[in-house]
Formats: sequence, C-alpha cells, structure tokens
Amino acid sequence: MGLKFVRQHPIASYFADFVCRDLMLVVEVDGATHVTDAERAADKIRQADFEKQGYIVFRVTNPDVYTNLDRVLMSLAEFAKSRRA
Repeated sequence: MGLKFVRQHPIASYFADFVCRDLMLVVEVDGATHVTDAERAADKIRQADFEKQGYIVFRVTNPDVYTNLDRVLMSLAEFAKSRRA
C-alpha cells in the first residue's frame, strides 16, 4: 500500500511501537506485559493520550505477530484502507 512506518516514535510522553505518520496510525504490539488489569488500565490511558494527539490505535498481540503475521498484515491493511477513506 506504500505506507511508511517508523519504530519507537515519541507521542506525548510515550513511545509508540510503530507509527504511520501519513495516516496518524499507531500500531501497538502487546506482549506478556499487557495481561493484568493494571497493565490494561495503563494501556487505556496510553491509548487515550495517543488519541488526544489525533492518532488512531491498531492493537495486536505478540503471539498473533509470531504465528499469524499474514493475517495481522491483512487486518492492518484493511484498517489502513478505512483510515484513508
């Protein structure tokens, strides 16, 4: 799709995993540190801060990236298409 992503991009007081600046799209890859209630609450705050800056967040898990990368990329492409529209 010709999209360009950067890694570890600073937004507000955080570093987003991946960012497509053209679409104002953040891709967050959640690993084992995102499973407790406290960690999920922190993720919600983080996402809200990204959204306050005008970004939209696409969230995936590490296991999905490792075992279903094609599906993750197809889902991301569809998400990006909807963002372009």
